[in-house]
Amino acid sequence: MVTRISKSPEDTSRFASELAALSEPGLVIGLIGDLGAGKTQFVKGFADGLGITERVHSPTFTLVNEYRSGRVPCFHLDLYRLDSAEQILAAGLEQYFKPEGAITLIEWFDRTEGRIPFAGRLLRVFIGHRTETERAITYENSGD
Repeated sequence: MVTRISKSPEDTSRFASELAALSEPGLVIGLIGDLGAGKTQFVKGFADGLGITERVHSPTFTLVNEYRSGRVPCFHLDLYRLDSAEQILAAGLEQYFKPEGAITLIEWFDRTEGRIPFAGRLLRVFIGHRTETERAITYENSGD
């Protein structure tokens, strides 16, 4: 596990953008953190690093946003409103857990842990509050 301290939302975006520059299709990034921790800010920075030109926003009510304007298509899921693996599967989201030719970022990833099968590379990203503006971003590789 590696931890990076973000001192601002812009710092979180910058880090995610740097990570995107190194990322390849087939990657799933599971974002874990409390409300307001910076998960969506991370996704915005990641999308920027992929060269995505669409407006990036949280898909809390639509469950998934697809962005295709960057160097790699990016799928952005928000599982906040789903409480179980059954609900996640019933919503038809399973296809995004094995993104061939794309990268998937999943907010509230902890709602899937141990209950949804993933294939390929998985990067878990934990974002925790340190102060009002400072965050600890801890990440670890899992999967293949």
